[in-house]
Amino acid sequence: MNVIFLGAPGAGKGTQAEIVSEKFNIPTISTGNIIRAALKDGTPMGLKAKSYIDAGKLVPDDVVIGIIRDRLAADDCKNGFILDGFPRTIPQAEALDAMGVGIDRVIDIEVSDEAIAKRMSGRRVCKACGSSYHLEYKKPKTAGVCDACGGELVQRKDDAPETVLERLKVYHAETEPLKAFYEKKGKLFIVEGQEDVADTTALTLKAMED
Repeated sequence: MNVIFLGAPGAGKGTQAEIVSEKFNIPTISTGNIIRAALKDGTPMGLKAKSYIDAGKLVPDDVVIGIIRDRLAADDCKNGFILDGFPRTIPQAEALDAMGVGIDRVIDIEVSDEAIAKRMSGRRVCKACGSSYHLEYKKPKTAGVCDACGGELVQRKDDAPETVLERLKVYHAETEPLKAFYEKKGKLFIVEGQEDVADTTALTLKAMED
């Protein structure tokens, strides 16, 4: 089964993609991870990507698509795969179609912007050991101090409210139109994200089996 996971930053699609990956024994293909792997392996497309990254530029669609094409040709994708983070735009989705890649279903994890902003802006990470906390859902025993090592807890730049709102703005402008694109093809399944990850997972697995 070939699956795409959609969802705004912070909606939890990565977690759901990994759970589905384990249950159905198909690989999760994250754009960031495969670009890093292509860079490390020095593949032709990886070297192309490196030239853009070294220049501080975004990797263009044709290079990203080439890396995706190479990855989908690997043996572990023969029985299916999960795309997490690709496509991000209509042109990327069209390029996937042009490659002859059949997509069986698209799972969209829906969470309101307000809930995402609250979820992400409350995150804190230990500067020393990397342990994660949340000001509401996973509080440290002592405010600002890591339970595990006593290190200082900080807010990552990516989780700052202004950064979260900007990322959501980009998502709504560039990626959200994919919902209509795949709905027209009869492949879109919407999952309403719940506060409890297990509840979201139950709905995700139901959408996989419908």
